Amino acid sequence: TILVRILSAAVAMPRNGRRAALASVAVTGVWIGLGAAWAVTTAPRGNLQDSILTGAASRGRPRTLVPRLQQGPSLPPAPDGQQYSCDEEAECVVEDCDAVKGCRSSLDVRIDGSWYDLSGWRKAHPAGEHWIDYYDGRDATEVMHAFHSDKARKMMLRLPRSRNAEELELNCAPTTPLTEKFRKLRSRLEEEGWWKRDIALEVRQFLVWAAVTAGGVFCVRTAGGWPKVTAGVVMLALANTQAGWLAHDYIHGIDKFSNRMRFVGPLFAGMSPLWWSDKHNKHHALTNEIGVDEDIATDPFLFIRPPAPERDSWMRRLQHVLLPLPFSMLFFIWRIDSIKVLWTELRKKRPRKDAAAEALMLAIHWTAVFSLVPLKLVPAYILLSGLITAIITTATHQSEELFEEFNPDFVDNQFRSTRDASVRNPFSKWVWGGMQYQLEHHLFPSMPRSKYPALQPILKKFAEVNRVPGGHRITGQLQLLKQNWDLYAKVATADPDPSAPAMRGRGHHVTALA
Repeated sequence: TILVRILSAAVAMPRNGRRAALASVAVTGVWIGLGAAWAVTTAPRGNLQDSILTGAASRGRPRTLVPRLQQGPSLPPAPDGQQYSCDEEAECVVEDCDAVKGCRSSLDVRIDGSWYDLSGWRKAHPAGEHWIDYYDGRDATEVMHAFHSDKARKMMLRLPRSRNAEELELNCAPTTPLTEKFRKLRSRLEEEGWWKRDIALEVRQFLVWAAVTAGGVFCVRTAGGWPKVTAGVVMLALANTQAGWLAHDYIHGIDKFSNRMRFVGPLFAGMSPLWWSDKHNKHHALTNEIGVDEDIATDPFLFIRPPAPERDSWMRRLQHVLLPLPFSMLFFIWRIDSIKVLWTELRKKRPRKDAAAEALMLAIHWTAVFSLVPLKLVPAYILLSGLITAIITTATHQSEELFEEFNPDFVDNQFRSTRDASVRNPFSKWVWGGMQYQLEHHLFPSMPRSKYPALQPILKKFAEVNRVPGGHRITGQLQLLKQNWDLYAKVATADPDPSAPAMRGRGHHVTALA
């Protein structure tokens, strides 16, 4: 309906303006059509009635997720002198160990109270081996259920069990009462169908983005002076930020609809889902862990705590004054990193799934950008969008607690490192794109963001009943933004701290039993 109105208004315009408007709407329509075609052709095989074209995913009973604590047909430990080798589908075969090097060291991870040896599946892990390396000898139950689809959770149950489960259990932090209560909450939410998407709402959100994009393109391509051009740049910046929020929701998602909508990232936001998953999921799993969480490793341009003298920079003294400059660079950095990751991936002998499709979508994205937007205005809207997005993404974590060591209690970690923003007016809610519900998102990242408003009071009550330190933290959006700026200003005037650890590059924890 929105696009039809824009089209009708364009027909009533003078000829020159009409041509530009019709061209922008037409190219936007082709852009969306390419995304839909990519979604259908790259979707997993199955019943096409669940496709985004029919919206059937919104009908019927909620999908069944893997019950917690279910014991699957796991493989026994490999015999002495042999080891397992597994593929991406977690199908494992026994093979003899190398005559010279011997058998691999075990890579033991606890999921729902059971220990699995993932050494034979490590290189086949779709998200990369660095993930399971970090959880060697640790409990990864919450991370497993937070980020993985029901298919992946079933696959996990087929992997080999660890040899020395009792010894591993003695060396691993016990499951806390808070975590046990959280697992029961998650199971209840799964049973009630909280992961079921409202397809009609998803379509409306997508059409709003398309309308704002078309309006921005129209303004920057037609005559009307600087006010009209400025309005177009602002609309394109807001649309770019919204494309990022849409992609963020779909890439996190574990349902079929989300899987088919992953194209929103490379096609509309210009960012690779492969790059994003590698970087962003670690932030979710290990939030505010110094040396590991890349989202807080913003030095030497921005410091959120006084650094050691050898890692200091003259820019720190001015960071609160120059704050908009590094914030504005956010989308340039992310887009360049996306290209670098895909370039590296495509040069491998066996690139990861969808790498070639993502590269094609990025090429189409940039072709459309330079075809629709005057070249001199492209940096302007990307910089403004980066500023808007960085202001939102940094405000909900950086002023909270930081961890110099691994916190084995995932739930406690999220409550202590994350704060919600209280956003009241409709425009601000749209601009924030669901990120105001940051704690809800961190505890349940694969849940559709449309569910978070109803989830917030449940988590508030959960925090009260279980006496979570600090409780459910929520602050007004303006006060939250001021707190973030005050932090930068405080750190700018602080003396260097010789004992401060590096904000990035800490090695993975390894406790596997040989």
